Amino acid sequence: RAASSAALGAGRGYAKRGGALKRAAEEQREGEAKQAALAAAMAQLEASFGTGAVMRLGDRTSQDIDVVSTGSLLLDKALGIGGLPRGRVVEVFGPEASGKTTLALHAVASAQAAGGNAVFVDAEHALDTRYAEQLGCDVDNLVVAQPDTGEQALEVVDTFVRSASVDIVVVDSVAALVPRAELEGEMGDPHMALQARLMSQALRKLTHSLARSNTLILFLNQIRSKVANFGYGPSEVTPGGNALKYYSSVRLDIRRTGSIKGKGDEIVGNKVRVKVAKNKLAPPFRTVEMEIDFGRGISWEGELLDVALEQGIMTRAGAYHKFEGKTVGRSREVAKQTLREDHELVAQLEAKCRAVLFPEEAEAKVEETPKAAEGNTPEGLEAGDESPPPILEDEEIAVEAGKRAEA
Repeated sequence: RAASSAALGAGRGYAKRGGALKRAAEEQREGEAKQAALAAAMAQLEASFGTGAVMRLGDRTSQDIDVVSTGSLLLDKALGIGGLPRGRVVEVFGPEASGKTTLALHAVASAQAAGGNAVFVDAEHALDTRYAEQLGCDVDNLVVAQPDTGEQALEVVDTFVRSASVDIVVVDSVAALVPRAELEGEMGDPHMALQARLMSQALRKLTHSLARSNTLILFLNQIRSKVANFGYGPSEVTPGGNALKYYSSVRLDIRRTGSIKGKGDEIVGNKVRVKVAKNKLAPPFRTVEMEIDFGRGISWEGELLDVALEQGIMTRAGAYHKFEGKTVGRSREVAKQTLREDHELVAQLEAKCRAVLFPEEAEAKVEETPKAAEGNTPEGLEAGDESPPPILEDEEIAVEAGKRAEA
């Protein structure tokens, strides 16, 4: 009985293992059939709509996001990717005189400094070319359009985006995009949601071309007070409807928080706060405090001082700012003036601050360091190999003995 029960148990065990192996083989065949069907479907779609219509994320040549610097170290850090993303829609909104156009012109200057082309759609007809030149823009090569209607402005934007020849397009501003029907009508005629429908249709058309051309569209927008909110919800809205909020990958809320005083009571700039209200590429809701100097734009020297002091790169003893034992200035304004005049010191501070704020850039530069030239490699060695250490007499005897033993 014991022997028969043991044999019966062994038979059941073999049957169970055989069934499991059979199920595993069937699942493997089903998986291979699904992969083959998926590959056939992808090939059919690419044949119908062109190469790149569908792809696996792992098949992309580069997964890094191209960015355009905002001209501010702290804001680039707060955005999480080092700047404003290319191939996306970005909205900058805020009250009057808060620095929206200044921020846009800094982004234009950064794109031009990298060798790109820029377009400025001046719907407000208020672009100051002298101020743009002071901020570093190449006004001779800056393409400026001053359209008459909102339809014309968005058609200009669509044409440049489809050409794939532009790196950044700035629209200043959404509130100034007046529909043609409103211009042709009488003063006081009601035009319900005309601008919202216009923006919704334009963004539906633009988003397809943006990713292919890798162009950044920067919309500047104003704010309006919301009257009938009965104490609930936000008290401010942005013109142009809700479509821009949904299509934007990044939304920046910029507000003026104070004034910067120079000698006496003279006001020489504004203090602003920038909040990342929306970010699809990094954690949102980060806040940055910046200084905007009149006639100079974002205070690059002030940001370098703040970052250097915060990270311990510079020290402050009382009112004196010191870098590597040398006094930079007795006060903040004197230190900023010293940095404006000493470009070598600015380069050193910027390199150290970037190494702290963007360590991934420093690591990438180290990895890109060229290796040893192949022409200087000794015979018998490949590029990158170290030359062998010299063989001592005792080691030579041991090597010869080993060869004789093998023979």
